[in-house]
Amino acid sequence: MKIIVTGATGFVGQNVIKYLKPSLIEIEPLSLRTKDWQNQINQHADAIIHLAGKAHDTSNTSGFEEYFKVNSDLTAKLYENFLKSDIKDFFFFSSVKAVADKIDNVLTENIVGNPETPYGKSKLAAEQYLLTQYLPEGKRLFIIRPCMIHGPGNKGNLNLLYKLVERGIPWPLASFENQRSFLSVDNLCYLLKLMIENKELSSGVYNFADDQALSTNELVVLIAKTSGKRPKLWNVSKGLITAITKVGDKIKFPLNSDRLKKLTENYIVSNDKIKKALDVPKLPLTAEEGLIKTIKSFNNNQE
Repeated sequence: MKIIVTGATGFVGQNVIKYLKPSLIEIEPLSLRTKDWQNQINQHADAIIHLAGKAHDTSNTSGFEEYFKVNSDLTAKLYENFLKSDIKDFFFFSSVKAVADKIDNVLTENIVGNPETPYGKSKLAAEQYLLTQYLPEGKRLFIIRPCMIHGPGNKGNLNLLYKLVERGIPWPLASFENQRSFLSVDNLCYLLKLMIENKELSSGVYNFADDQALSTNELVVLIAKTSGKRPKLWNVSKGLITAITKVGDKIKFPLNSDRLKKLTENYIVSNDKIKKALDVPKLPLTAEEGLIKTIKSFNNNQE
């Protein structure tokens, strides 16, 4: 089996390739940054896994057009090439942020997208384009919406939270109670491989998330215990924290409004649809097991 992978050098791409190779799957990396990338597509490959994209910029320095050029326009061009080829399956990695930046209950696949950020809007635009194109018989389209992905080697908000706890700095947002879904890159790879192998799986939109949701306070405690530290939780008033984030929106500061949302708001994602479709009762790693694996990798990098 031959599979084309865009974004092969990224965090998820590297993990996907490492996970699939032992199954005798031949990976063909495709860089969309080269001018003649369309001529490099193997027209007879079995699938395209489209991971390349512009990630959400929490510093808000990226322009609106830049997101659409990468996340929407390039995806459309790649999909057009897929439709003209003999390739059977197209996997587009979108995001739960293509649906909503905040949710009140649980995010499922049937919720109508209404993103607020350029990142989410560009991902939704790509989804809408793909879903409006005629899909020939014998071909399948999978739109995958992962929530916050983590794993060894990943850099992001989880790493920032780890550094705070590891340095013994108290967690000042303990007054915010929330529940959030995470996604271990191991669980992501597990689900993706099953989808590739399952030729009876129907085209569609599928959420990817771990089975359990955790609060940020629980995450802070987990990081502390895994790192051999004593957890320090401070219940600073929400009003004061909100005032600080407004300052962070105007100047370079570790805490701004966008990052506060990521760390404290509820964002529970249902993975019931994909598990039911693949007949998977539970994922290999629990949310805690996956997070502990990631946290330990941070510990090792400090040595």
